[in-house]
Amino acid sequence: MTSTASSPTLHPALRAIVEQAAAFPPMPSLPVAIVRKGTPRALATGLPPEEVHDVEDVTIDANGHPMRLRIYRPDAEKGLPLILFYHGSGFVMCSIETHDAMCRQICKGARAIVVSVDYRLAPEHPFPAAPVDAWAALLWAASHARGLGADPTRIALCGDSAGANLAAITALRARDNGGPPVAAQALIYPVTDHYAGSHPSYAERGEGQGLTSADMRWFWNHYLPAPTPERLTAVSPLRRADLTDLPPAYITTAEFDVLRDEGEAYAHALIRAGVSVTARRYRDMNHGFLNWVGVVDSATAAMDHMTAWLRATLALPAQSPEPDTGKSR
Repeated sequence: MTSTASSPTLHPALRAIVEQAAAFPPMPSLPVAIVRKGTPRALATGLPPEEVHDVEDVTIDANGHPMRLRIYRPDAEKGLPLILFYHGSGFVMCSIETHDAMCRQICKGARAIVVSVDYRLAPEHPFPAAPVDAWAALLWAASHARGLGADPTRIALCGDSAGANLAAITALRARDNGGPPVAAQALIYPVTDHYAGSHPSYAERGEGQGLTSADMRWFWNHYLPAPTPERLTAVSPLRRADLTDLPPAYITTAEFDVLRDEGEAYAHALIRAGVSVTARRYRDMNHGFLNWVGVVDSATAAMDHMTAWLRATLALPAQSPEPDTGKSR
């Protein structure tokens, strides 16, 4: 990552949102049900949804329990790339409904079929339920790709925050299990390490910027209530000893994000392992900023950059992109 001499400042629109949120009780002080109830309102932009060719909801059997998927198609052409999308919000909140706008934007911008995954949430379903569901979704999507009108050799994994954690873990599992083949991974301000990792941004950006370090501890304690060393490694891509032979990665981070440093540490770890990585830090943004595409200029630019990378990467064989030492904005 590169930096400039000037001190960054949070975008005024996002600062206003942070200041409005400060009037409400801290998330860790509230019951999970109350936090979940308020989340859709907090993410609403008021913009009309991006138009795509077709949206279809299906329910699949995921290892004995039903799981909803939402399928977005950009147009009627067959053989398009397929992107599995895992929503964020700490493994505890959100759904395919809250991330509908983001999936529509990715579908249209990447010109790919997007399958959004409604995995089980903690605390009702703690680890390993979410990664089990994430894997089941990939297996289903790969086996049904042609029926969906997609190319099974051009599958990408994408997610924001906790969903990016699931995308990274699923990419590792696909490598370790010999497939399904994954051609790309797009990780949006990813969770790559448990809070016990004590990354500097937990202190530097842990208060007053939106998502707090206390919020992350609350999420993790619901998702992983018994963090043994083995389980910490299982949930933390950054702690994996072997990161070789993974698909090309696009990693988005934000200057004013408690997760900034672990996302960038994962980018550097992948580069050291020989993986092709493009990484961008947005210097006036905070955690969750891609929910404000069409409202905040940097959010719109970030979506455009990521979907352009997905278009280019998924148009080529998985091994074609050349390594990138990282870019920043």
